[in-house]
Amino acid sequence: MRISRIYTEQPTLSVGQALKLDKEASNHLSRVLRLNMGHQVIVFNGDGFDYLADIIEVERNQVTVHLKDQTAKNLESPLHIHLLQGVSRGDKMDLTLQKGVELGIKEFTPILTERCGVKLDEKRWQKKMQHWQRVIQSACEQCGRASIPTLNPVLTLAEALEHAGQQTFFLHPDAKQTFKDYQLKSELDTGQPLSLWIGPEGGFSDLEIEQVESRGIVPIHLGPRVLRTETASLAAVSAINALWGDFA
Repeated sequence: MRISRIYTEQPTLSVGQALKLDKEASNHLSRVLRLNMGHQVIVFNGDGFDYLADIIEVERNQVTVHLKDQTAKNLESPLHIHLLQGVSRGDKMDLTLQKGVELGIKEFTPILTERCGVKLDEKRWQKKMQHWQRVIQSACEQCGRASIPTLNPVLTLAEALEHAGQQTFFLHPDAKQTFKDYQLKSELDTGQPLSLWIGPEGGFSDLEIEQVESRGIVPIHLGPRVLRTETASLAAVSAINALWGDFA
């Protein structure tokens, strides 16, 4: 039987420890999965290990587990892919983060661009970031990753450009080359981070494309069809994994 994995924000875990899980995790185990005392679960906190645990107490709003074994878990991609994603509306951003975690992305940065349709005040941005962090954690629970990808603060395009490094690509439907073309002409240093920039609904504006290209960021297209923003990011990461990552 598959053992459920659950994330905890407890900064340090050790074998022999009795751990009280937070309300959300406790509710999921006891009320959603209906697990009781004696059931086994796997607990992780992003330190690269899975901790096999027994449920030793189930109270009304809290589950306590006993950590009894530690296993190193490395399901990480050999590539450090950093996705800079134009913030999209509705649940599109959730989908991008969730599936991006499954595909091995190590770092996410939401970016605000000219055609971004999401306008929030500072308080609501904080709530949005907390929600996105939970989406990432939940995706790690599901796919087995024991390291939590980094979620960087929201940046404007201009701010993001200040931090643009080498091996940086952006998707543009009128670009002249694909990732395969780039592979044939250039050698990718897989030991260094690879950044991927994706526009929001409507893509980057003409001015933004000029600004991005002026920084030496490489334009790439994904074939003849125009893809939605949430499709484009996942298709691009899949192509990268197939050429240089753990799909090969």
